[in-house]
Amino acid sequence: MAPPLNAEHRPDYPPKTPPPPKRPVEPPRPNEPKTAPVPAARQRVSMANRRGVNWPLESQPWAPTGARKRVIRQLQQWGYRPDGDAVGAMVTLMVKAAVGDGGRRVSLHLADQHEQALVLVLSHQPGPAPDDTVLPRLAKLGASSCGTDNAPDGRRLWVLLDL
Repeated sequence: MAPPLNAEHRPDYPPKTPPPPKRPVEPPRPNEPKTAPVPAARQRVSMANRRGVNWPLESQPWAPTGARKRVIRQLQQWGYRPDGDAVGAMVTLMVKAAVGDGGRRVSLHLADQHEQALVLVLSHQPGPAPDDTVLPRLAKLGASSCGTDNAPDGRRLWVLLDL
């Protein structure tokens, strides 16, 4: 016969608690996309179905000279014979305007299609529109179309050239 249980001898009092889990429990993750949606007001630049190149540039006074050389060299590699002075002057003007925004970097994009080239410069710095003389000067240099827009993530300046 088993000895009677008294208050001093209770083998399972207090009850045993389970051991803590070896890994902390994570709450279930929400079903959200991994990338943030692009606001409808500003879509990313897209140059699909055409060849293109881009170059990140340091926002420094010497950036326009390097940009000018890169664009002319790339157009020549693609088989075009651009007017180097006019194209170079347009690229220089655009990059100078972007450097003037005061950001740390500038992006230069170039694409071609149907004997035309698109040159796009992103300043990555929100700021005022370029002075009122930039777009007329680009048109005077031979741009078939040009424009600019501004958004919280920076300003972009573009020109379309007939080659």
